[in-house]
Amino acid sequence: MPAATTETVVEVIPTKPLIIGQGDWIRVVEKEYKDPNGNIRTWESAERVTRPEGCDIDGVSVVAIVENDNRPEVVLQKQYRPALERVVIELPAGLVDEGETPEQAAIRELEEETGYVAKVEDISPVMFNDPGFCNTNLRMVHVTLDMDRVENKDPKPKPKEDEFIEVFRVPLADLWDECVKFEAKGYAIDAGVASLAEGIKIATKFNL
Repeated sequence: MPAATTETVVEVIPTKPLIIGQGDWIRVVEKEYKDPNGNIRTWESAERVTRPEGCDIDGVSVVAIVENDNRPEVVLQKQYRPALERVVIELPAGLVDEGETPEQAAIRELEEETGYVAKVEDISPVMFNDPGFCNTNLRMVHVTLDMDRVENKDPKPKPKEDEFIEVFRVPLADLWDECVKFEAKGYAIDAGVASLAEGIKIATKFNL
């Protein structure tokens, strides 16, 4: 049997509502609050139930840069996401495990999903993905890859059994145009990738 890839046809079983208020990964809540005019209002939202005790984030996204002769590339991946019923162009990412720092989670997730071994260079402030809908948040961890390392010459991903990930690289200078092409082909673009592309486009336009 040929190996499954991100392009393998996925059978979509009809969606059914989650009647209970909490599942294995998320819960749905109704919050009550008082607005600036003193009116009592309610707001429906979702929350993750996997955040480790004492941790201020749910997960990390990894900005992994390969420096190639003044033409740096970013490591991306394709992964099917059931919530969208589409393959998504993403940065390597994942949830923080109990007892992990964001930096440790980033290094672990990057190696698991891509096979690359990296060094942490910087870490972002806490970012909230969709504050009008949920409390999910993350930090962007910036790492550098030493391509002279043996592990990085022939990277060997170690995905979980339910992960089907295709790893590839795109020159940073081409990221905006590549996102446009991917969307035209039917892929969904993760907000982290799109934000990175937007930042590069703006920096280029204004010579920042």
